[in-house]
Amino acid sequence: MRITVVEGDITQQDVDAVVNAANRRMRGGGGVDGAIHAAGGPEVLADCERRFPRGLATGDAGWTTAGRMPARWVIHVVGPNRNAGETDRGLLTSCYRRALEVADELGARSVAFPLVSAGVYGWPREDAVDAALEVFRSADTSVDEARMVAFGRSAYDLIRSRLDDERPPAASG
Repeated sequence: MRITVVEGDITQQDVDAVVNAANRRMRGGGGVDGAIHAAGGPEVLADCERRFPRGLATGDAGWTTAGRMPARWVIHVVGPNRNAGETDRGLLTSCYRRALEVADELGARSVAFPLVSAGVYGWPREDAVDAALEVFRSADTSVDEARMVAFGRSAYDLIRSRLDDERPPAASG
């Protein structure tokens, strides 16, 4: 799987699926969740209500239509809220792993990811990037591209530097 990074708006990515950092209720919210619901339109919320009447557990993932976005699907994940005492890193890595599993079920080959839990949920950004990269590097998946979408230049620079740090050194001749 190819891991790429872009700076931009996750709702505008031309990929098969975008990942939403949702809350347990699955009814929209702030940050990435609010942006995805706004860009996708009422179809996303209606599908959330139909498919997840009781919400979704922390660390889990599920899908809905992407509504009016260029993507075909939204894969919703519920990351741990560190500010509320959810500090189990396994819940964070589970979000990325489950998102890839759902992508495989859907047949999605390109998936755009935000930094799950690194906003209002208070997970340290460096560790959020490292958790994503660990899962992506070890995943047994049919996804061809995991695109990390950075909101802002500092997030882009952080992801880029972590991604560059993981690349094997070039062979010397």
